[in-house]
Amino acid sequence: MKSIKLNNRNVVFGMLLFCVVGNVKPVLAQIIARDPHTTGYVLATELPDGTNPSPNAYGNFIIGSTHNPSPESMLQANVPQGTIYRFFINSKDSKIYPGIAREPNTFGTPDPANPAKLIVTTSHPATYTREVAVYVPKQYVTGTVAPFIVGADGVDNLLFTVLDNLIAKGKVPAMIAISIGNGSGDAQGSQRGLEYDTMNGRYAEFIEKEILPLIESNYHVKLTKDPTGRATMGNSSGGSCALIMAWYHPEWYHRVLTYSGTYINQQWPYNPKIPHGAWEFHEHMITKSKRKPLRIWMEVGDKDLLNPNTMRDNMHDWVVANENMAKVLAAKKYPYQFVFARNARHVEDNVRKQTLPDALEWLWKDYYPAQVSK
Repeated sequence: MKSIKLNNRNVVFGMLLFCVVGNVKPVLAQIIARDPHTTGYVLATELPDGTNPSPNAYGNFIIGSTHNPSPESMLQANVPQGTIYRFFINSKDSKIYPGIAREPNTFGTPDPANPAKLIVTTSHPATYTREVAVYVPKQYVTGTVAPFIVGADGVDNLLFTVLDNLIAKGKVPAMIAISIGNGSGDAQGSQRGLEYDTMNGRYAEFIEKEILPLIESNYHVKLTKDPTGRATMGNSSGGSCALIMAWYHPEWYHRVLTYSGTYINQQWPYNPKIPHGAWEFHEHMITKSKRKPLRIWMEVGDKDLLNPNTMRDNMHDWVVANENMAKVLAAKKYPYQFVFARNARHVEDNVRKQTLPDALEWLWKDYYPAQVSK
């Protein structure tokens, strides 16, 4: 492997492979700004414009319409920068996800007998290539066991920059970050949808069995087995996936961070035992289950997605879904922080730059290095 400098970082590339991603029919969502004080939404503390909730605070918060980047979201002089390793994986090497795809410019049709069920007839086996990026902080000592965070949807340079700055200030532990690309497409019938929207532990098992061993063997790092030292994060369906990973495998993950989490009815194939997909989290599952050892940070924007497909099942409003999540988490006394962002669309980049440093600090607030497994 060859090490080169890119954006003032050491980046190590593996063998480069190429794949063509099929087109997904664009779907228009309604852009409607929701009022965080709407009847039925959670009671939340309105913060001064431009500020974030404290990393020591719990509960529900509303941030203002101005979203300036936190200083810790930008490269800082004299801050040690970690090394980023990047490699590619072909689906032919996966026993868990050999690959599917939905035909370009097709989607699906609601079942006439059940509007909560989408019928997809154009999905078929297909190969894919995914990119994985591994951030190793400058402070990592070779041979020691490190905490880590796993992120969805590919290389997250913002996360890597924020970690450089937070680790240097001692606000989070010196953790390894792993960004895993999806297997292409989106929603029902796609590889990404199969990975992120399916309500089971399969994706977490894919990472545990096929991704983490590669990273440890190729880049000479040791990843903790202690679930208190493991976090998941993601945006949109990657966000619901982050919670799905921890929900089905709390023995592996205790920390979850999501932006515009897709806690809606988007699971495919249809599962009659979990008929409403991730909407079931706040509809039934969290309420009816024993509290799990999870610590959860969530964000949604006032202009987040609303019914962006042909299904009209009243389970495709991202704001309502995240509001409902906050309700049930509070009722079950989970440690959580929920941020409602004004003037923000789905996975608003400026909101991420404003809030991610404080969100990560909050996420790891109760973690102590002495807890790391040996």
